[in-house]
Amino acid sequence: QVQLVETGGGLVQTGGSLRLSCAASGRTFTDYAMGWFRQAPGKEREFVAAISRRGGSQYYADSVKGRFTISRDNAKNTVYLQMNSLKPEDTAVYNCAADLISNPLIVATTWREYDYWGQGTQVTVSS
Repeated sequence: QVQLVETGGGLVQTGGSLRLSCAASGRTFTDYAMGWFRQAPGKEREFVAAISRRGGSQYYADSVKGRFTISRDNAKNTVYLQMNSLKPEDTAVYNCAADLISNPLIVATTWREYDYWGQGTQVTVSS
């Protein structure tokens, strides 16, 4: 298995930026595609972004495209989510997740396909 720990959440003003980090331990990091999901109070968990095993492919939800960037540093066993131009509707608990997948090029965009989850980090954007 793999253990995931997210950091970097906090409180920012509308238009501000945050950089989330997700540090992994356990299995070989490059065996996993990685994703970010979020869940706001009273709403369903939604996909944010995902990245393939070696970082060559990225996929974003339409709501964050052009504002968020997912990346990974396999030497550090860490995946990042750079969030710019934040909006109040971005307020949520953000979780990173790991998908043990044999294909090194593809990513999954639904939460049920992921195998391991971090504890979450709160992002709050004030209006």
